[in-house]
Amino acid sequence: METVIAGLLKDFEDGKMSRRQLIQSLALAAAAAMPGAAALAQTPASAPKPPIPQAFEPAPWKTVWLDHISYAVTDYRKSTAFYRDLMGWTVRNDNGTNQATLDINGIGGIIIRNRRDPGQAQGAGQTAGAAAPATPPAGAAAGAAAGAGQGGGQGQRNRPPLTGVINHISWGIANWNTEKVEAELKRRGLTPRPDMVGADFKSFHVTDPDGWDLQISNQTK
Repeated sequence: METVIAGLLKDFEDGKMSRRQLIQSLALAAAAAMPGAAALAQTPASAPKPPIPQAFEPAPWKTVWLDHISYAVTDYRKSTAFYRDLMGWTVRNDNGTNQATLDINGIGGIIIRNRRDPGQAQGAGQTAGAAAPATPPAGAAAGAAAGAGQGGGQGQRNRPPLTGVINHISWGIANWNTEKVEAELKRRGLTPRPDMVGADFKSFHVTDPDGWDLQISNQTK
């Protein structure tokens, strides 16, 4: 126990954790040292869950709007047409080669670009291990490889390989009518998968041209 406390204090003195993290860690260590702690650990339903630790102190700002999301796709023209026509987004710019920017009705933007330019050598301008798979894992979303495989900046080229994926992205639409939305998705050749949660939230999942999971939901806020 003394060794654990000493280690926590050293991390605090070295600036590796905040005061709040130190207090939380000491409380958890004390709880673990109490008699019967091992038995309590085996019954998580009756034991309170520890809070998610803070990585840093709260930043002096708040997120107030979406600038853009970048999608790395197989065919930017096909994906641009898919999202423009299905979601009602407006093409703001198209460079005619490998990238288009769409406006999400004034709430932000979407950049859709090819994963690798035609004729580009394998690995050129790519982030190692970051390109989207030819067949994405079931349930992953279009944003998982967003910006991957692009020569879009020094930061992208130097970042470490991706170790996770975005499961899906959900977009709220209006006006919502469950039966009409499902019928329209089917009319477009899509296979809507219903995901109705509770009395208020209604949605369907569909697959975009690259196989990523797109969720379309009613506007709840």
